[in-house]
Amino acid sequence: MTEPSGQQQSAGIVGGAAARPTLESVAELAGVSRATASRVVNGGAGVREALQEKVRRAVDELGYVPNLAARTLVTRRNQAVAVVVAEPESRIFSDPFFAQHLRGISRELSAADNQMVLLMIEEQRDYDRVGRYLAGGHVDGVLLFSLHRSDPLPQIARRVGLPFVVGGRPGWPGAESDHELVYVDSDNRGGARQAVQHLRELGRARIATITGPLDQTSSVDRLDGYRDLLPDGDPALIAEGDFTPDGGGRAMAELLARRPDLDAVFAASDSMASGALRVLRAAGRRVPEDVAVVGFDDVESVAAWTEPPLTTVRQDIEEMGRLMARMLLRHLSGEPEQAVGRGAAPTSVIIPTRLVRRESA
Repeated sequence: MTEPSGQQQSAGIVGGAAARPTLESVAELAGVSRATASRVVNGGAGVREALQEKVRRAVDELGYVPNLAARTLVTRRNQAVAVVVAEPESRIFSDPFFAQHLRGISRELSAADNQMVLLMIEEQRDYDRVGRYLAGGHVDGVLLFSLHRSDPLPQIARRVGLPFVVGGRPGWPGAESDHELVYVDSDNRGGARQAVQHLRELGRARIATITGPLDQTSSVDRLDGYRDLLPDGDPALIAEGDFTPDGGGRAMAELLARRPDLDAVFAASDSMASGALRVLRAAGRRVPEDVAVVGFDDVESVAAWTEPPLTTVRQDIEEMGRLMARMLLRHLSGEPEQAVGRGAAPTSVIIPTRLVRRESA
């Protein structure tokens, strides 16, 4: 029988198949010590570029796959980030807003060879479960979004010592004076002003609004933008929804019962606008002839497919997710200009919005 070659001996033959290459075989092929090979493979520092290149060539030639546990010991990083959404599973998997936001986060993390760990809050007891997981050393940092007023998630992340970035302007007591807090948001107030100004330019005089849940800052900011242009507006033209089509439909029915003479509606999300359109159609109101409708988000799977297609305020939802992940990763890599942690100079981001005109207004 022919003896296996030196390279095959390094990799090993078990049961007629090549065994998984070892770090020792990488070091031997590269002509370096095991410690040097480990530092290169697992992301450590202090190795000359020429030796790094030899190790990388050996890794490629042997098909070596680094051991994740070993890499964690060297870098003190898990290459994993928790994404905690303060919403139930039923909403996260039915609302296209969350799909776009999570896609942005996932793409940014994947490009940096990090794993996304999705955690959801279904009920109050889930906060304890999430807190235990975050304290368990499984992830390097946390991305939090869709928070509601007095949500304990930021305090949980701080208590366990994990850096975090928030999606949406924080609204809990003391948030504005917390100089270490970093968030990514859209210009919700400015976008709402754009929507209402557009409706006024169309000559609409009785403009209603359907808000999101008023325990979330995005909803409050969009309502404030509406009130900026209609400071003396009739309170009967304001109804609260829940960012769902059914919630938008219920709010629209409520508005029609109160003010059947309304001639325009600004809905604080495309999903709620789609529900409002259904109720208006059932009530025999033509859009936009009788009632003009403007949404918020520009979620393509909703806005472009409503009847008629929806005029809306566009926020770059996927880019918001990318920026959240990017800011956290920069902090974890030690880049001070975008740091998130204690003693740094954090930088929050507000993304501009713009009106997208279609047929509903």
